[in-house]
Amino acid sequence: MAETRTERDSMGEMKVPADALYGASTARAIENFPISGQRFPRAFIRALGLIKRAAAQVNKELGKLDGDRTAAIVEAATEVVAGTLDAHFPLDIFQTGSATSTNTNANEVIANRAGEIMGGERGSKLVHPNDHVNMGQSSNDVIPTAIHVSAREQLHAELIPALEELATGLEAKARAFDDVVKIGRTHLQDATPIRLGQEFGGYAAQARESASRAHKASKALAELAQGGTAVGTGINTHPDFGRQVAARLSADTGLEFREAANHFEAQAAKDACVEASGQLKAIAVALTRIAHEIRWLASGPRCGIGEITIPATQPGSSIMPGKVNPVMSEALIQVCAQVIGNDAAITQGGLGSYFELNVMMPLIARNLLESIALLASATRVFARRCVAGIEADRARCEALVEQSLALVTALVPAIGYDKAAALAKEAQASGKTIRELLKTKKLMDDAAIDRVMDARGMTEPSADGSGVPAAG
Repeated sequence: MAETRTERDSMGEMKVPADALYGASTARAIENFPISGQRFPRAFIRALGLIKRAAAQVNKELGKLDGDRTAAIVEAATEVVAGTLDAHFPLDIFQTGSATSTNTNANEVIANRAGEIMGGERGSKLVHPNDHVNMGQSSNDVIPTAIHVSAREQLHAELIPALEELATGLEAKARAFDDVVKIGRTHLQDATPIRLGQEFGGYAAQARESASRAHKASKALAELAQGGTAVGTGINTHPDFGRQVAARLSADTGLEFREAANHFEAQAAKDACVEASGQLKAIAVALTRIAHEIRWLASGPRCGIGEITIPATQPGSSIMPGKVNPVMSEALIQVCAQVIGNDAAITQGGLGSYFELNVMMPLIARNLLESIALLASATRVFARRCVAGIEADRARCEALVEQSLALVTALVPAIGYDKAAALAKEAQASGKTIRELLKTKKLMDDAAIDRVMDARGMTEPSADGSGVPAAG
């Protein structure tokens, strides 16, 4: 059997693996919550390390913690920030709704490691997990603070750059395709012509707006609960503690944090997380539209729309030789569906606020961080392995425009809606193009026909209110 040591908490003794930095309370939680095998993400554990380090430094400045213990806690917490102690954070996401077990886990790991740094043994309590590492804190303000800090860091480090990269790639395609005239579509039916560059410009604008929404999500998370302790009153902490911890976290992350204006709101409600998740859901909806349309426009290669080509990244079938599928779009669409589902769970988590505390914080933390990570990764991959390699099939775009009955719209200012509609019906029945009917019926001379049927001119407003550019 593996070697163990005995540690004690307020409930009594527990056997703990000899090489574990955690203590009795964490060992209890391991036994109590063998549920999913999912642990808190690295970003969240990093945030816990940042908070514990900042708390120790502030407590020293406030004259509450001695210099030697402060130095040891800071060193141990820095190891948590760096990820070198991640193996000692084994707890399941699905646990106590305040994530008290995980806050305790952090306290025990840092206390034992700090005790070692000071020359003591694991379990000696030379640095106490509650009295020293958790000084001036409660799980009820540490965990919501960790959610905000970790989510904001990931938004700025991962998601916002990925969305900006996608927007830049789409903008480049919009410029490259600006001279390509194609048929527009509404209700999945032919509509008046547009330029492929205009269409991609719309996608680029959605990506830019998505980056803006990610910034809004970050802004919603700028306030920190730290300083409210158990129920928001700030019992057992210094009045300046929350403000000073927020200032240190701002300096450590490069992001502006501030103490919550109202600690009762910050701890009892998780509205800011629900708001941030709502922004992520909106981003997922936008990305789904972009991914869907790119795969539709590339459908074929011979029997679909086929107005663009996308990179061939892998074989598309185990039975049909030569088949290539829009796999990058499909991957992104699935990620977006997961994010939308995560938002529903976070909304339910927000409803888990009763009196002075929300009791679904682990669920909120997990889903919020997963949504950010999935969107960032999938967006970056989609930009690099799909968007960057898109090409226009100019001949196909031109041929589809010429065949479209929607070109008759340009005739409405000259001959009226009813006559134009009759002409479109005749073209559909006969299989002829609008241009061919105009010539057959001699409704106007060739020069006028060329002017009226100028699809490029139909892609922007004209001075006379028609879709036809002025003669000459």
